[in-house]
Amino acid sequence: MEVSSLTKMLIMLVLVLASFTTLSLGQDNWCGKQGTRVGFYKATCPKVEHIVRKTVIGYAKNDPTVAPGLLNMFFHDCFVNGCDASILLDGPSTELTAPPNSHLRHIYKVIGIAKLMLERSCRGVVSCADILALAARDSVVLTGGRSWKVPLGRRDGLVSRASDTANLPSFTDSITVQIKKFADKGLNTQDLVTLVGGHTIGTTGCASVNYRLYNFNNTNQPDPDINQAFLPQLRALCPNGGDGLRRVALDTGSNDSFDNSYYENLKNERGVLESDAMLWKDQRTHKFVKVFLGTGEKPRLRFNKEFGRAMVKMGNIEVKTGSHGEIRKLCGRTNSELH
Repeated sequence: MEVSSLTKMLIMLVLVLASFTTLSLGQDNWCGKQGTRVGFYKATCPKVEHIVRKTVIGYAKNDPTVAPGLLNMFFHDCFVNGCDASILLDGPSTELTAPPNSHLRHIYKVIGIAKLMLERSCRGVVSCADILALAARDSVVLTGGRSWKVPLGRRDGLVSRASDTANLPSFTDSITVQIKKFADKGLNTQDLVTLVGGHTIGTTGCASVNYRLYNFNNTNQPDPDINQAFLPQLRALCPNGGDGLRRVALDTGSNDSFDNSYYENLKNERGVLESDAMLWKDQRTHKFVKVFLGTGEKPRLRFNKEFGRAMVKMGNIEVKTGSHGEIRKLCGRTNSELH
């Protein structure tokens, strides 16, 4: 009997340990060690999407720069050390202070308010990185784009350096450089052409355009790839020697609507940025522009649908999950800075 009792006790101990192991694995999966997933906050913060959407709408209805700014901010965040909200960290030499992000500083408050509302509803649960991912999606929908399900479960990064933004795609990058920068992040050429299509609701500073209008390649002449009928319009918006911070629409004629007119403008040599105009000129990207316009050899791709797919793919670049990173209490500070 004594041997039998000891055996039973050992069996029960094994079963208990197995239960704890299963529970632990389940917790690890919930915390996102297997990656992001749709419905991550279903039990812990079920109103997260509603709260973020309401915040975005509240700001965007009074400021047309909010929607494209949030989309641009998410893109710039993911391309620098992954989608970890490092772009939101404040400080003297953080990503937000770098020239490519200088026009986005006023957008920070939208994420900050959403975070404040979420902390009141479910304290310490939702990351700033996930708020930014949701806000980018909501910005697209708000301007007429198609919605998509956003996988969640990102954690916030601890490091933000202005110097790291040097690897962001630039308006002077050749197609070869653009393709490489996207490939380095696990994105292919179709993803490149799709995601750059987000410029349909974007703007840029005249400082990024003037050299094309007045002194392209030090010739004292405009870029010959600009439609000659479009040139006077751009010059009126960006006078020679004028304010380089003045903003100009990237999708002329449809800047407030998320649609594929951006690609029509590329075809008609009305691309504002040199890097955008190149998409039509280089065969590696030209074929995808044509597919979005329904004139390519391959079946037509619906830009709105493909954009959501590409955003999900981009949104998983180098994400921090599980025990990596943290859930910031304030989006502009790491938790250690608050103590």
